[in-house]
Amino acid sequence: MSYPFFSLSKSHRVAPIDFVAGGVSIRVEAVPDHGMATIWDADILIWAASQIVEARDGGLRTSRLIAATPYEILTFIGRGTSARDYMRLKASLDRLQSTTVMTSIRHPTEGGRHRFSWINEWQERTDAHGRPDGIELIVPDWFYRAVLDDALVLTIDRAYFDLTGGLDRWLYRLVRKHGGRQRDGWRFDFRHLYLKSGVLSPFKRFSFELRAIIRRQPLPGYRLFLEVESGGRTLLAFEPSPACGQAVNGLVPSGTQGVVLSGTGVSCYREPKPGLMPGQKTENRALNLDSNKDSNFCCTALAGENPTGHPTTAADDARSEAQSNPVNADIASDDVPPNSRSEGKR
Repeated sequence: MSYPFFSLSKSHRVAPIDFVAGGVSIRVEAVPDHGMATIWDADILIWAASQIVEARDGGLRTSRLIAATPYEILTFIGRGTSARDYMRLKASLDRLQSTTVMTSIRHPTEGGRHRFSWINEWQERTDAHGRPDGIELIVPDWFYRAVLDDALVLTIDRAYFDLTGGLDRWLYRLVRKHGGRQRDGWRFDFRHLYLKSGVLSPFKRFSFELRAIIRRQPLPGYRLFLEVESGGRTLLAFEPSPACGQAVNGLVPSGTQGVVLSGTGVSCYREPKPGLMPGQKTENRALNLDSNKDSNFCCTALAGENPTGHPTTAADDARSEAQSNPVNADIASDDVPPNSRSEGKR
């Protein structure tokens, strides 16, 4: 979920993604006709995983072959249902099928590689009169088996589908994967996040957008913070948002005292400009080295070392808070199983 498997831009991308850190290497390639699969296209994979989990939990026979109507898919992932949305759905399926990923993640052999596409194939179904009658797709065997393994499926908040920015969505997936039950949250070096995002924009632009996200606080269930070490290294920190269980007032005056008479200059209910940091904390969090070595290296971000001086493994702990959910299920993509010859039920 936190590695650069998808394009974070809606624009047509053909330039490959190349990522190497520690023992992990990833190369994502696209074809010019369709472009690279985007993080919005990955919503279809979330839907597919949810269907498999729901069928299994309902005592039904599961399969790598999934059939549904475009309406069912589009409404699940929070999209419209117009003809234009239907065409975009088919374009997403084309990108998922044509984009290839070659990675060493979780490969049992030293220096081994696993190449795959996000879906094996898809087709439009038609009725006896040749009219559209739904869509069939076949997910890869590794994906199918990973969905059936509860330890590789994490729940997500349905508000995830409302996130409009690609970087917002990628950050939520990263935060959700690392968050687990850690009360004090996590910390990530800005440059390390830049490398793991796979974006084409320069680091300065990436840093600007990251700071804007910290101001907006769009991630459901988490709060983001900016931390700066004495050496000048900039860090993104996050922690779970406390659930207050109370409704928000319909109208909250911005610092006004009591009743303000009409006719005052400037609106008395104007919201103050949000600061970069939520809350009143003034100290950086302690390093979470044991559970987040991959994102807490010091000074040698490009070399992938943590503050203890030992090389990081670059393998995230995707089993930190493993759950399955028949509605909102997402595969921990960093735990892509090695290539397998076994077939799921058809």
